[in-house]
Amino acid sequence: LTEVYSSSPALGRYFRSAQVISFSNESSTVIYQLVFSVPPSTEEFMENSMNPDFIRNILRQNIYDKD
Repeated sequence: LTEVYSSSPALGRYFRSAQVISFSNESSTVIYQLVFSVPPSTEEFMENSMNPDFIRNILRQNIYDKD
């Protein structure tokens, strides 16, 4: 995750860290925390760049690009 988000053209300059919060072998589930340092918030920035769907899609695109 660190490599994906730190190299992202859209979010790389804001990304600070990724940390695994919990991991389950039974269900192959990982819960992680992403930390971003964002400029003074503007409504547009938070709605677009910090949108959870946008952040998830950056990870998805990275996975698809590797296939």
